[in-house]
Amino acid sequence: MARTTTSGDDGADQQAAFRAARRDFLTRCAGGLGLVAAGTLLDPSLAAADAAAGGDVAALGGTLGRTHFAPKAKRVIYLFQSGGPSQLDLFDPKPTLLRENGKDMPKSILGTQRVTLMTRTQASFPSYGSPFAFAQHGQSGAWFSELVPHMAKTADDWCFVKSVQSEPINHDPAVTFMQTGRQVAGRPAFGSWLQYGLGSECANLPAYIVMTSGLPDQPIVSRYWHSGYLPARCQGVQFQSTGDPVLYLSNPTGIDHAARGEIIDTVSDLNRLKFRQVPDPEIEARIDAFQLAYKMQVTVPELLDFADEPAHVLAMYGPDVSKPGTYAYQCLLARRLAQRGVRFVQLFHGGWDHHANIPGGMRRQTGNTDQATAALVTDLKQHGLLDDTLVVWGGEFGRTAFTQSTQGPNGRDHHPRCFTVALAGGGIKPGMAYGATDDFGYNIAADVVHVRDLHATLLHCLGIDHQRFSVRFQGLDDKLTGVEPSRVVTDILI
Repeated sequence: MARTTTSGDDGADQQAAFRAARRDFLTRCAGGLGLVAAGTLLDPSLAAADAAAGGDVAALGGTLGRTHFAPKAKRVIYLFQSGGPSQLDLFDPKPTLLRENGKDMPKSILGTQRVTLMTRTQASFPSYGSPFAFAQHGQSGAWFSELVPHMAKTADDWCFVKSVQSEPINHDPAVTFMQTGRQVAGRPAFGSWLQYGLGSECANLPAYIVMTSGLPDQPIVSRYWHSGYLPARCQGVQFQSTGDPVLYLSNPTGIDHAARGEIIDTVSDLNRLKFRQVPDPEIEARIDAFQLAYKMQVTVPELLDFADEPAHVLAMYGPDVSKPGTYAYQCLLARRLAQRGVRFVQLFHGGWDHHANIPGGMRRQTGNTDQATAALVTDLKQHGLLDDTLVVWGGEFGRTAFTQSTQGPNGRDHHPRCFTVALAGGGIKPGMAYGATDDFGYNIAADVVHVRDLHATLLHCLGIDHQRFSVRFQGLDDKLTGVEPSRVVTDILI
């Protein structure tokens, strides 16, 4: 068959157009590939972050390789209210307690539950109705006391789990239990598990950062963020409230940044030689820590400089936002850390241990925390971060419905039997309450959520099946949720 041809000027014009189109195509492709390569070189975390969004965490140093399913949350901000905030004076109103105020709690309600040494000798257990007014807020109709007006304005962002149940009745084992899933110290903290499994999206900051604020009515100790038997690199790094956020971050007199870099390189070379002789993972962790500290000399000053924050954002967090070491300052810092890809940020705010003077103590605590807590959620939302940031608000246990009479007429004792934990963002259904307590706020009436269930649910939001995330330790496959039965609370998940 004869081939059809185009003769004359028309054929030449078509060939020229084809060559031009081909050049244009190749130029555009080459330019696009160059931009991708340049972007990866300028910020390698971008490519890693894209992979992590689909569950691939191998590029981030996560030992899971891939999450068990696509995660809703990429990071956690845990606002730990140390001391045991009273759910009955914040989020769980009980009209019955008001009507029965001062009368002995019914024995049918008290049962044979364990009480602390501080109340075991009481002859009676007088009920104590909250002295604060409650109202419903938002389209969800969530209950808030007058103590938390700013959180009330964010009512539809929160999920209140009102039926959380713990086991320890004293502070230290209860905090340890909330952090590690065990009452006895030595197991890895929640943040350590996440760093170990999911790695880090930030090369210039620790993946797990802890800050403390508030009154030291109960000790807040470093083993609450320890890595346990996981690699030392997974341990939480505490940012100090005053001075350098990390000890020895500043250069000593006479040493500049370049000189310090040479020192660290030399020390790291020596450590690598030692590691070849003795393959101790602690040596590897020390090398990583030195290198990270060197990078932090550049990144941390910029992180702590709030000059780039708009005035309306600073005002949203309240007047204490400019005071290092305050809860408000640390909440804004938590948002800035989330922006930079830090995996787990935990704020421990002490001062909630109110065995006496509930009216004064609760007003002081909420005055220091309410505005900044609400601002953090709103700020994350405005930056498009709330959808993949899981915010947790809660303490180690709640408080009793009866007054601790040995401390006066208006205090409350420890109560792990039932308390409230608030969640927002990161795959959690907003604007809802889950679980319920009885009319006295003393026992769970519906939908028990054990601490292990809470841990399993939080891991699920991060793409992790708690039953399949284990580490071999002392001959056992150990998990954050242990070997006891635990469940994911699917009703609160998006």
